[in-house]
Amino acid sequence: MIAASRDTVYQGRVTLVQPEAGFRAGFDSLALAAALPALEMGEALELGCGSGGALLTGAFRLPGVRFTGVEQEAGIAALAREGADLNGYGPRVVIEAAEASAWVQGQENRFDLVFANPPYFEPGKISPPGEGKVAAYIESLPLEGWVKAMLHAAKPRAPVVLIHRAAELARLLAQLDRQAGEITVLPIASKMSEPARRVLVRARKGLKRGPLTLLAPLITHAEDGARTPAAQAIVEGRGIDW
Repeated sequence: MIAASRDTVYQGRVTLVQPEAGFRAGFDSLALAAALPALEMGEALELGCGSGGALLTGAFRLPGVRFTGVEQEAGIAALAREGADLNGYGPRVVIEAAEASAWVQGQENRFDLVFANPPYFEPGKISPPGEGKVAAYIESLPLEGWVKAMLHAAKPRAPVVLIHRAAELARLLAQLDRQAGEITVLPIASKMSEPARRVLVRARKGLKRGPLTLLAPLITHAEDGARTPAAQAIVEGRGIDW
């Protein structure tokens, strides 16, 4: 059994069941959910859903969409299922305990939307993370493999959305450029005076190459440390207009 806590986001409207030791949903998860296009129906897939930080908030934001989350750690997947039940999502949210690249092999061209928050670091590039955090922070599947798996599962012309380290933007674009178009990048910076540390990237499967759109950064905090209106909107459950 994994020691877990119940936490709420979106001003108490969504409950998450998260491991006490290990990766816990933060602003990146909420930003990913906020970045999802406003579909009214269809099927959405999150690869590497963890305990549901982006999956369950995405399900809250898009009530007409059916969600599938894939998480390779069975114990964490069980927490995501518990969270889905607590939020009353029933059969609309399904969590599969499986490795992402293997699971998608039977799901080609199925989903209307695919999204992910892949692990941020290659093996050996950082000091070992704390207890329970290896799977969340260290790539077991290369970033290129994550993108390939996402595009495999997406329907033709369907959007794929990722959040990742800004330092890995070149790797993301190199993979997306081969198989997707309408690529849009939204940098996320803590303050106006600081470089972006995260990027949201959106593309559509199978479209011809076109000009990449690089948006002005989303700033999360003012210089005095106060949360900006854009960041406040995200933590309250509103979508990003991008």
